[in-house]
Amino acid sequence: MNPLEQVSALLQLAPVQRAGLGLALASLGLPLVGVVIVGLDIMPVRFAMMHVALLGIAVGLVTGLDPALCAIVACALAGAGVAPLARTPDGLSGAMGLLMSLAIAGALLVLSVSGVNANGAFALLWGSILAVRPGDLAVLCALAAAVPALLLWRRRDVALLLHDRELALCSGVRVQRLTVVLLVLVAVAVGAAIRLTGALLVDALTLLPALAARRLGRSLGSIALWAVGIGLVVNLAGFLVALAWDLPPGPVLVLAAGAVALAAHLVPERRATAWRTTASPSVTSSH
Repeated sequence: MNPLEQVSALLQLAPVQRAGLGLALASLGLPLVGVVIVGLDIMPVRFAMMHVALLGIAVGLVTGLDPALCAIVACALAGAGVAPLARTPDGLSGAMGLLMSLAIAGALLVLSVSGVNANGAFALLWGSILAVRPGDLAVLCALAAAVPALLLWRRRDVALLLHDRELALCSGVRVQRLTVVLLVLVAVAVGAAIRLTGALLVDALTLLPALAARRLGRSLGSIALWAVGIGLVVNLAGFLVALAWDLPPGPVLVLAAGAVALAAHLVPERRATAWRTTASPSVTSSH
């Protein structure tokens, strides 16, 4: 069976169809979350949320609740909890280090005391695209609607916050409240991506498309469009390649997204700095 025939045959299977739909939905919301991560300069957050997700999974396995749902809830609570510390990236980085340590210690303690096999928790952390269920699709669908809607509704405020926190404060933006909302979205996005690529490979759906888009876009709006477009093309193309040659989808998605991000960084530097140099005029024009 040639690769085209293999892909055609596999696409007839319900788990494969759900996986493809999940990737498409993820590509509408998660790359925009990556734009927020890059704009707020909160790279450590995604690492901390991976550890928090493991704690949520451990609690789910012990209590008999859905581990993936517990991971999402734990990430959302953690994101809201650390928001007051996000006044500066340095302050947030320290909090993330503490959160990572406490979360992994708590997860290992819960698994050890309960006698639950830790392999199951770590297997969920690595993720499996073909294990996507209707409930996971519902979460991804909610993110695909909520994240673009928030960026459109609060376009000016988000643009100001991502450009310069102090400027946003001086312009009357409720920075603390907006930061809480954005951090919760980031945290929930990490939790929602667990079933697709796993928390450890979440960058393929969030950060890498955003890094490429930031290099190519000239304003917050264009960066958002580039991020979604790159996410859709890379994720779906990578998924089809994985199906055609019987490869694990997660690593293929990461390599594909990484290749696009690397190629985007070959673009001349003047385009990469255009967003920052034009951010204020574009924000002002949005009134």
